[in-house]
Amino acid sequence: MTVLIEPALLERELRASRARTMQLTSDLAGERLLGPMLAIVNPPLWEIGHVTWFQEWWCLRDGASAAPSGSMLSGADRLYDSAKVAHDTRWSLPLPTIEATRTYGEEVLDRVVRRLQREPDDAGLQYFVQLAVFHEDMHAEAFHYTRQTLGYPDPFPKPAALPASPGPNRGDVELSGGPFQLGAVRDSRFVFDNEKWAHPVRLEPFRIARVPVTNGKFLEFVEAGGYQRREWWTEAGWAWRVGAGVDAPRYWMRQGNIWLQRRFDTVAPLVAGHPVIHVNWYEAQAFCRFAKRRLPTEAEWEYSAAWDARAGGKRRYPWGETAPTAGHANLESSEPVAVDAFSAGDSASGCRQMIGNVWEWTESSFEPYPGFVIDPYQEYSRPWFGTHKVLRGASFATTRRLVRNTFRNFYTPDRNDIFAGFRTCAPT
Repeated sequence: MTVLIEPALLERELRASRARTMQLTSDLAGERLLGPMLAIVNPPLWEIGHVTWFQEWWCLRDGASAAPSGSMLSGADRLYDSAKVAHDTRWSLPLPTIEATRTYGEEVLDRVVRRLQREPDDAGLQYFVQLAVFHEDMHAEAFHYTRQTLGYPDPFPKPAALPASPGPNRGDVELSGGPFQLGAVRDSRFVFDNEKWAHPVRLEPFRIARVPVTNGKFLEFVEAGGYQRREWWTEAGWAWRVGAGVDAPRYWMRQGNIWLQRRFDTVAPLVAGHPVIHVNWYEAQAFCRFAKRRLPTEAEWEYSAAWDARAGGKRRYPWGETAPTAGHANLESSEPVAVDAFSAGDSASGCRQMIGNVWEWTESSFEPYPGFVIDPYQEYSRPWFGTHKVLRGASFATTRRLVRNTFRNFYTPDRNDIFAGFRTCAPT
């Protein structure tokens, strides 16, 4: 049974999502509104307009190109439909000015809010409003990636130094496995089509690291010649490494005997106890071979995050059913923190930081679950099945609205611009 959400709550989420977008883009001006043409970023001026167009398309026009009134911005469909506008053309489009683009965003948001107030019992509208909020949240994180890629300053304050949390945070936890329901359960809450629905899998006993791999541990791999030794790389991974010409993670640099790391527009000494970040799936695999370990499958990851053996069921978040707070996880922040922080967010299995700090690569390819049925936003999942790898958890830049144990992120295995790290499993 569909449970409706108070329109006032949805309005707060809409406005909070827009405020985050503004905070990440309000200082962009001049040539930074377009920036260099790179395959891993969008021109910010285009992306700001795209977020608004998506909200208008689904929340005001119900996803109908033949809506009688058309878009509120002339030519918006030809400019901002990411399924039809080739990536490399987005820098040369006749885009509106940033002032006109912001005005378009304000007008669409106000009309969506008024529609929610007029139609509080429209479950379909509520679904699309949530879709638009989460879509904008994802683009906000993408703006964060862009700022890191291009060396722009981070507009968010750095997190306060956190003391080490109590409790064991090294080594592995041993899990018994067994039957497990992988995926989202059927209830009234929003989930994406690739999470649907929970289905039975069986897991063999396994051991998984309590915390993600740290910079200090990954440095051991680097200094052991990890980027030069072919035997630790898959064929595709070695081809990527040779083509990219890398000998350390992205944004690492060596100055004498000191390793440094660039975070946005600042270069500082590498922090050994922080999770390694900006490594791709190939690099994670190579480290695992070096360490005689492996990546977890996404089923193992979700089991470690969600399964509560004492209660005999799954949790929505690693720590339980309570929505995330600042004490549970490093979310909506500006940078990673030490892997021993946030003990309040530990899972029942004893794993730490399974949500927040860094996304975590898994062994698994991104594929549909049994009985997959595509949702109205058809470009979200289906085009990427079979070519992407699954990441789980969340990063420091992810919003609290978006996280849950069943959420599946996905990127191609070469992407090292995203805020991703990994944890490992012991061989079984």
